[in-house]
Amino acid sequence: MTGLENIARGVERYSTLARIAGRSLLDVDTNPVPNSWTHITKIDPEDEKKVPLLFPLYLQHTSALEVGGSRDVTGQNTEETLELVADRPVPAFQEPSGPKQVTTDTHSKAEFLAIPEVLNGDVEALIGQLGSGVEYIESDLAPEMIAEKLPISPGETIEDRLAAFATSWLLKEAVFEAYIIMNPDSAAARESNVTEADLLDPRTAKQRAMAAERHLGSELIYLEYSGTFGGEQAEAILEAVDDGRRWSRLWYGGGLDSRENARTVLDAGADAVVVGNVFHEIADEEADICERAVEELDVDATREEILEWLEDDVDIADSSAASYLSTIVDVPNPEGRAREYLVTTVRTWLAVQDVVADLDEKGVASIPEIRELFRSTELPGRSDVTAVLDEESFLTDVLVALAAPRYGLEADGPPVEHLSLKMA
Repeated sequence: MTGLENIARGVERYSTLARIAGRSLLDVDTNPVPNSWTHITKIDPEDEKKVPLLFPLYLQHTSALEVGGSRDVTGQNTEETLELVADRPVPAFQEPSGPKQVTTDTHSKAEFLAIPEVLNGDVEALIGQLGSGVEYIESDLAPEMIAEKLPISPGETIEDRLAAFATSWLLKEAVFEAYIIMNPDSAAARESNVTEADLLDPRTAKQRAMAAERHLGSELIYLEYSGTFGGEQAEAILEAVDDGRRWSRLWYGGGLDSRENARTVLDAGADAVVVGNVFHEIADEEADICERAVEELDVDATREEILEWLEDDVDIADSSAASYLSTIVDVPNPEGRAREYLVTTVRTWLAVQDVVADLDEKGVASIPEIRELFRSTELPGRSDVTAVLDEESFLTDVLVALAAPRYGLEADGPPVEHLSLKMA
């Protein structure tokens, strides 16, 4: 063995020892997933899944965004989703369900890459997708990233070594997300071949979580009930897993649509709750509300008139907006906030109709004309969104991008394909 090999092995040995000591012996939190995250909003890039027009108002209350889904997700719609929502106003990370959903663009916009591993699925769910992902990174993604950084090729041998290094580095930067899937009727279960026979009791779940933390190095352990609330069974599993883990974060997802359910799983040991479907349901809900508001209200309706109409037309307490906000346990009066956000959305959309009518009458000719009219119009949601994002032009940019197709134009702004409301 050469001296260089001895040095390399020594460095690796001491690095491993330091990592284990930091996680086990010392009171040092080395997990890259912030412990302060208590509420994660999962945003699905699937084209059918939409986000609310004034989404920053809702997302200001969550801790982080998880961008990923099980069906019809591509690199392109993931890029579009991340470009729209990342850091507006909280960080977003990517959880791919397939290797080619990761691109140089998603890598640059996401806080980190969360790679799922299903602890009670088949071999493909645990290691198969990871294997094909590693191959994709080394043969496609890493060379593309290297080509962007190095304008002159260093030669095939050096490029191969750089690609191998970049692949290992990207995987080292990634967060590994160990799933325990407990709803066999869910899409996640079908993707990973989890059946009734694969469901875990609390002790077995604890043992697999310990193996994931100690052997697989999983930074996240995710108890997933996919659209249904786990109740007492989930509480028992969370308590058992929490007892066995040392440095991994413990998250729960599934059927969360009330404060009571969110508090239950947090009290059972979860560090964070993950909420997905109900956030997209806000978008569906507001699209329906705004369509009816345009038909039934004047464009210059006052806030009081809109509030009265909304109270008569919508059960705010049972709305998706209130349900989503109620899952964030430190948000006071979620029903009141839902009411205010829905009123602001309707007021904004009515004002937009007035601008569009003006543009139609003038016979718009250019993007600058559209921008100037939106910029100079008093839009009720502008100050609220600006206060959250500190981006004064964001709402204007979004509305210009929504209006452009109506006039056969193309706007250079945020991608708006996933917004709930359309003008064309």
